Amino acid sequence: MRVNGVKSISPEEIYDCIGIGFGPSNIALAIALQEQNSLARVRFLEGRSETDWQPDMLLPGSDIQHNPLRDFVTPRNPRSPFGFLSYLHDQGRLLDFLRLEAPFPPRREYASYVKWVAAKFSHAVDYNASVTGIDLIDGPLRKPVYIIRCGSGKIYMANTISFGVGRSQNIPVQYQPYISARVIHSDNYLSTVKNWARDRSIGRIAVVGASQSAVEIILDLHSRLPEVAIACVSRGFGFKLKDVSPFTEKIYSPEFIDYFYSASEHSQSEMTRELWRSNYGAADHDVIASLDFLLYEQKVAGTNRVLLFDNQITESVEPLKGSGFELKLHDRHSEEPRVLQVDTIILATGYRNFGSSPDQERYHPLLRSLAPRFQYRSDGGLAISRDFRVLNEERYGELPPLFVNGLCESTHGFGDAGSFSLLATRSELIASSIGEHLCHNQFAITPEARLPRLAAGE
Repeated sequence: MRVNGVKSISPEEIYDCIGIGFGPSNIALAIALQEQNSLARVRFLEGRSETDWQPDMLLPGSDIQHNPLRDFVTPRNPRSPFGFLSYLHDQGRLLDFLRLEAPFPPRREYASYVKWVAAKFSHAVDYNASVTGIDLIDGPLRKPVYIIRCGSGKIYMANTISFGVGRSQNIPVQYQPYISARVIHSDNYLSTVKNWARDRSIGRIAVVGASQSAVEIILDLHSRLPEVAIACVSRGFGFKLKDVSPFTEKIYSPEFIDYFYSASEHSQSEMTRELWRSNYGAADHDVIASLDFLLYEQKVAGTNRVLLFDNQITESVEPLKGSGFELKLHDRHSEEPRVLQVDTIILATGYRNFGSSPDQERYHPLLRSLAPRFQYRSDGGLAISRDFRVLNEERYGELPPLFVNGLCESTHGFGDAGSFSLLATRSELIASSIGEHLCHNQFAITPEARLPRLAAGE
């Protein structure tokens, strides 16, 4: 059989699982699969040259926002060599960390921990392997298998997929036409602002959003670019405190996932609204206090480098002659119009979850060719099983397991919102489901089997 440039295939050429992306979600899965002695026939594909965690938000003085022991594995297996404490011990910093008078470690430290664990699985990862397409073909035993194509022309085949690429950036529609070196998402902040520091034409920057990232960026800009004015544009009444009540924190437990998943879509939406400030549109007390102190200090000094524009709706964005942008705003309540002219724009506007509202997406763009086979909820998002598999429309035939690893907030709650909090338990469940599928369908073959990588046209 030859399909789309692929020669006849045999079981030995098909991986048990292909993990797309090698960030935190699939790193945790790699650990769980190794614990189950099931990693030999698994491959992870990462588009970047190395694994990195939030590289453009590793700002001086920034820390993580979760208990560091909610890492890849500790909640499930405290004795694991891949836990955060094992990393600290390996680096010779365990006692230093225990003396640290801070609730959480520096973000840069946790990024190093992520890289440390990822390096231990380098034998199972192909880097610079940017996936461009995913589809189904007929495999051996008349069973469909996934074919994954990369920009390099390499082709991989798999009986299951763990889709762990992270969420798409949320770019408000008014700003979408102007994404460039001067209109960026916070994902690209640090590498971009280093270039802006050398550009004397930049004197006014707008930061759009009211999240933790927005506050951190404002504070960093103020210290990094002392001659630049900063306009902070947000839809609400300034910056709200994150809800860190120990009772709210229960939403980051496996029990809450069961509770949330079994609720109706209406109830899930209500819970999401009620618990929104546990993770979104809010910031930690320390950064809010720092910003408030900065603003008070401005009043004392009689300066106004940092200006807050609360309750503002962006009506339009227009490029100015030469360079820069004009933002036409209006107040949500008084309807008073306002015009801001800035040189650059930073969008601290978060990421897109599954759904049908303007700031959501029905599915990740890489899943486009498979999308007609999927089931959808009434809210427009993907229908997902409790073990994180995409559900399929039976009339289109069998869909091998496609696990959406770290993208199921709409169906599973805030613990699946790009947080480390439930990585350990989620990865164990996905790893077990992969094993059950392979065993039930008699796909698994000996770990020693050779897995040649096919090039397009072979």
